[in-house]
Amino acid sequence: MKTLIRWGLLAGALLLVAHLYSGVVIANFTSALIAALVLGLLNTLLRPVLVLLTLPVTVISMGLFLFVINALMFWAAAYLMGGFVVANFTAALIGSLIYSLCGMMIDVVMERLFPSVD
Repeated sequence: MKTLIRWGLLAGALLLVAHLYSGVVIANFTSALIAALVLGLLNTLLRPVLVLLTLPVTVISMGLFLFVINALMFWAAAYLMGGFVVANFTAALIGSLIYSLCGMMIDVVMERLFPSVD
């Protein structure tokens, strides 16, 4: 149940990103749900490989290159599906920043609503 609620909230966060920033367009809530799923899969499967491969650049940039990786994941999700459009790399960077901030807030709220039992 917790996963479904989080998925729905992340889809809402994508709609918020599209509302706040004109470089990101989401057609409807169904597209937002699919885009949140695709983003989750990309971040789970592809992001760790990219982080590992770009570790020297990330260290040299003091971690700032991770923003580029996040933007690439955001842009790739838009490329892979219809109903989710990101205008350019700058839009992907700004959109991924807003989405990440929303995701952090969602994680805090979810932890308060559903505390983990250790």
